[in-house]
Amino acid sequence: MINDYRELLIKALAEDVGSGDHTSLACVDNNVLGRAKLLIKEKGILAGVEVAKEIFNIVDKDIKYEQLLSDGDDIDKNNIVFIVEGRAQSILKCERLVLNFLQRMSGIATETRSYVKLLDGLKTKILDTRKTTPNMRFFEKWAVRIGGGQNHRMGLYDMILIKDNHIDYAGGIENAIIRTRKYLKDNNLDLKVEIEARNIEEVKEIISVGGVDIIMLDNFSVPKIKEALSLINGMYKTEA
Repeated sequence: MINDYRELLIKALAEDVGSGDHTSLACVDNNVLGRAKLLIKEKGILAGVEVAKEIFNIVDKDIKYEQLLSDGDDIDKNNIVFIVEGRAQSILKCERLVLNFLQRMSGIATETRSYVKLLDGLKTKILDTRKTTPNMRFFEKWAVRIGGGQNHRMGLYDMILIKDNHIDYAGGIENAIIRTRKYLKDNNLDLKVEIEARNIEEVKEIISVGGVDIIMLDNFSVPKIKEALSLINGMYKTEA
């Protein structure tokens, strides 16, 4: 997994460091050694520890990294996640980037876990979306998994999701589904097909046409979700 995100971390460091951490270079001698620890300030679910470790490694391979807690652990105020020792300039250079990733990923993991707990004992799963921060998708979706959620799709390439705009441009539900099945066959692609329904009538039409794997009940009220699920009757997976 390291190879998947190392280049993203290098770019993030370049964004922050630029021509150099001139404050540390000006104030701290190159040979000064330092020690630092990550102290937790509130309860939550920890996420981003592996990312932090890799950031330190990219900046300075000689930094000693003692990990005390792991991704997915429950954390409380005053817990210590890790301790690092090494050149003070190196620690100072990457401390903010480390905190940025840990704070954002832990926040997402914590929020995800709160919803996962509400669904304990049910078949329903928490999924994420493509509504991610640009260039942070990999890390945000990783945090969702750490929190106990599931990734819906990484991008436009790993699943077919026929939304209302696609349906309108295609000339209707039936046209959209038929064109999709032909496209997948012509291009020898094996992708799940999900389609969005805006109302009960569209649910009925989708069931009539068939050819999909998942039906999304978009902005349905709870009573309408129940009505739709009764019509679908387990024939398709559903999303709401």
